[in-house]
Amino acid sequence: MDQLVARKEVQFDWAKFVWIGTPEQTDFLLFIRSDNSNKNVDDLRKAAEPPKCGSTGTGSPQYHIPRLLEGTLTVKFNLITGYQGAPDIDLALERGEIHCRTITIAAYSGREPFLTWGKNGFLRPLVQTGRKRDPSLPNVPTFYELMDRYNTPEAGRRLATVVLAPSEFGRPMVTTPGVPAERVKILREAWNKTLKDPELLAEAKKRDWLVGPVAGEELAALAKDVVAQPPEVIQRLKKLLGE
Repeated sequence: MDQLVARKEVQFDWAKFVWIGTPEQTDFLLFIRSDNSNKNVDDLRKAAEPPKCGSTGTGSPQYHIPRLLEGTLTVKFNLITGYQGAPDIDLALERGEIHCRTITIAAYSGREPFLTWGKNGFLRPLVQTGRKRDPSLPNVPTFYELMDRYNTPEAGRRLATVVLAPSEFGRPMVTTPGVPAERVKILREAWNKTLKDPELLAEAKKRDWLVGPVAGEELAALAKDVVAQPPEVIQRLKKLLGE
């Protein structure tokens, strides 16, 4: 994003890094307190008073994703920034100071207080960011499904590609630009082989770590797509980032 909005600190071409692969994609979930009157995105589009969503600051997915929904699905949020960390946001949510928040699906499905909140009905998931529904959230629409439902224009879809790219890249392994193709091939093959190793997969399962690898070739194509945006999309990104 910094490269696209031409921040002077960026002294590299992001798309030229060599992508080896990622062990998982880190899709996000936006949820709301179940006692809030907005039950789904349709309600949010008609809400007279937007719900308050918490975030540490403007550089966080907790901020970017609600702003993206505003810019593409015609919903409104009152974004409350300045929380020192995730536990402070959770406490504010529990106290009723805020109504909604964004978190990775892995965290929502794998740790407290979200496990308890999910069981006792304190929360209602609204939208997930992946291109397909996560098996743990089969009844929650994806952002892409909602863009289809509400006929989001091409510029909005391109903006979504940029803003949601961090989720798709997950936790990637990269190397520097200019590595010879034969070495890249060796690295990618080793990476792919490792993430199919039965011992590694058994250890990951024991630790409740999700393994859903994406190949380096796919990440490289996504990287080029992300940085190749027309001026209209870059202007919308600047607005989203508060430039």
